[in-house]
Amino acid sequence: MKFRRSERLIDMTNYLLEHPRELVPLTYFAEKYESAKSSISEDLGIIKETFEQRGIGILQTVPGAAGGVRFSVNVHQEEAIRLIHDLCSIMESPDRLLPGGYLYMNDILGNPAILKNVGRIIASAFAKAEIDAVMTVATKGIPIAYAVAGFLNVPVVIVRRDPKVTEGSTVSINYVSGSSKRIQTMVLSKRSLSEGSRVLIVDDFMKAGGTINGMVDLLQEFNAAVAGIAVLVESVDTEERLVDDYVSLVRLSNVDLKDKKIDVSQGNYFN
Repeated sequence: MKFRRSERLIDMTNYLLEHPRELVPLTYFAEKYESAKSSISEDLGIIKETFEQRGIGILQTVPGAAGGVRFSVNVHQEEAIRLIHDLCSIMESPDRLLPGGYLYMNDILGNPAILKNVGRIIASAFAKAEIDAVMTVATKGIPIAYAVAGFLNVPVVIVRRDPKVTEGSTVSINYVSGSSKRIQTMVLSKRSLSEGSRVLIVDDFMKAGGTINGMVDLLQEFNAAVAGIAVLVESVDTEERLVDDYVSLVRLSNVDLKDKKIDVSQGNYFN
């Protein structure tokens, strides 16, 4: 079936967006659209320019016989600032306050549009890193992990507090919670992660970082490496931070139950 150029451009764009970080040979497009490689190269040039101008991402050309093109998400700084600012505005609503100083987050973690933007921003920060999987701990970090993994085109690995019979044999470790200083347990199925994997750890909230530090220790049991750490919200209300190298989108500095006030600001994403 012969495609018109407008049809090729739409179909190629859709394919690249659905297969981020995947090296696609020019021959794949040439055979699919029954077009010369020179025509495909011209089409990709148009797509590349549009992606970069619109802040959609970067289209990299890999030369050589085994080469092709690879799309990676990339959010312009101006857009990232706007999106994080919008996120802060949503989070500072006093209606989020719960007894005990907790914040209601389910509406944010259940909003597809917000999660998509969060995933884009975090994935953009690690677009150049070699990542084999995204790891999080059940349960609230799971939506964020899938949002990020979708843009990185890698699987999600879920750490749990208790083993599940449906996951087979597991590896478990004890770790110290950074805020409560209590000893807790986390487990991961042996089948969920290959030895030597490079893993991006993500979570919804970090106070002292005990849970994230536990996941770092758990990765050592798989001889896996930490490719990066990202959190949606970090709290500054902590005496000791157990994690140093991380990316945060939002910084929570104060929760005032009496005056019903939440102080949030931009995290360290641009540092």
